[in-house]
Amino acid sequence: MVADPDNPLVLDILTGSSTSYSFFPDKPITQYPHAVGKNTLLIAGLQARNNARVVFSGSLDFFSDAFFNSAVQKAAPGSKRYSQTGNYELAVALSRWVFKEEGVLRVGAVSHHRVGELTPPNAYTVTDLVEYSIVIEKLSDGKWVPFDGDDIQLEFVRIDPFVRTFLKRNGGKYSVRFKLPDVYGVFQFKVDYNRLGYTHLLLATAASTRGINCVSVRPLQHTQYERFIPSAYPYYAGAFSMMVGLFMFSIVFLHMKEKEKSD
Repeated sequence: MVADPDNPLVLDILTGSSTSYSFFPDKPITQYPHAVGKNTLLIAGLQARNNARVVFSGSLDFFSDAFFNSAVQKAAPGSKRYSQTGNYELAVALSRWVFKEEGVLRVGAVSHHRVGELTPPNAYTVTDLVEYSIVIEKLSDGKWVPFDGDDIQLEFVRIDPFVRTFLKRNGGKYSVRFKLPDVYGVFQFKVDYNRLGYTHLLLATAASTRGINCVSVRPLQHTQYERFIPSAYPYYAGAFSMMVGLFMFSIVFLHMKEKEKSD
């Protein structure tokens, strides 16, 4: 078997050696083999976009008792001989994966709030410092255990991501603190984790129907703005100097009396 190397849904489980090739064993090679070297897939898995899984094997004998219990040894002289193959362990691992007994992720508790508070507000304000936390678990040996990953990202999205940052693991949950952008509107906390061998974890659409992931970000109220903006000091100086100059000019203009001309 061969697979498209650009296909992100294919999982290369067992490949041939660099000297292997696939052809009819009872016929002479008259053309270049279709599968050569490590491009030859002996066992491959595929996980669809809806998380459905399937495994392809190039040999049914691989799953037979004879292959499970047979002794193996590398072709190189003097190599170690093993009393039993690893076919059984691999077959069990494949069955657990394809029937979703392994490699399954789920989302637990999700929370977000301002730093220093415990509950989410009705609406955030631009440039607020926000803390977001999420619990991610994986299925292992029939039990849900904390998932260990260091490449999970959080996006703060309004059509396009305005913030993208890594989540840091803290005990059994992942959390991060970040500053909201200086843009108001309706935003969404989004965790999109898609890794080969694990179910696709997308926390956006499903959670937003419960209102946990869609939040409103409003602009500053008129009482929340700074009284004086430091970058505008030159304009303040220009305005006040104009007022003082106009006041002085008015005094001079109103109280100045021209000298009368003498005959």
